[in-house]
Amino acid sequence: MDLESVKRYLEGEGSENEKESKVGKLPPRFLERFITKGLKVDLIEPGRIVCSMKVPPHLLNAGNFLHGGATATLVDLIGSAAIYTTGATQSGVSVEINVSYLDAAFLDEEIEIESKALRVGKAVAVVSVELRKKKTGKMIAQGRHTKYLAPRPKL
Repeated sequence: MDLESVKRYLEGEGSENEKESKVGKLPPRFLERFITKGLKVDLIEPGRIVCSMKVPPHLLNAGNFLHGGATATLVDLIGSAAIYTTGATQSGVSVEINVSYLDAAFLDEEIEIESKALRVGKAVAVVSVELRKKKTGKMIAQGRHTKYLAPRPKL
């Protein structure tokens, strides 16, 4: 593919006005809902969340398995949610996110996502997130997410 074709692909087809109207009509926080559609929380307790979902078609990559970006977003979202379960009033901003991809999850395969808060301090929170095949327990991906918890002003 030539460079201009790659650029058009990344920027989308059509005129600037068409792109604006398509994006402008998306609901706020669209990405979160897009990735977590069909997610079920199986267990929630202080510092830990276990969720499950079937891999939907809209999260598949060109190889027809769970997209790495969707996996990283699940690490981000479910890891951040685990911070809230500790009583924190905010989940902070990302400082580092690391994902090791170990296996593939295919269409309609049920996966389990477990997030644990490893440390939630005054300024930093660290969570671990594992994605596993629900049927076999085989690990699909393992992530670690570090977040900065900015102090709230006392006014």
